[in-house]
Amino acid sequence: MNNMIIIMIVGMAVVTYLPRLIPFVMFQGKELPPFIQSVLKNVPYAVLGALIVPGIFLINEDIMYGVIGVVVALVVAYLGANVILVVISAIAALSVYSWIVG
Repeated sequence: MNNMIIIMIVGMAVVTYLPRLIPFVMFQGKELPPFIQSVLKNVPYAVLGALIVPGIFLINEDIMYGVIGVVVALVVAYLGANVILVVISAIAALSVYSWIVG
């Protein structure tokens, strides 16, 4: 049983490491075209949006939790606050909202 767990951990490490290593080795010393570079720079934002947007509307039975949280987070982020303050402000706003509604 313990050997199987170790084999699974090693296997997961390999399949996690290889997709990161292969492009690094293949493109070492080569420069990608500017268009591809600009597309790849936007991938993290697109993935983050795809992960967060469904959660906004599925957060609770009351959709206002998601709407209030995202509005507060967007306003605070627009004002230039760091990520920690954005998260804390959204949590605080939702705490006040749940206290008022609750």
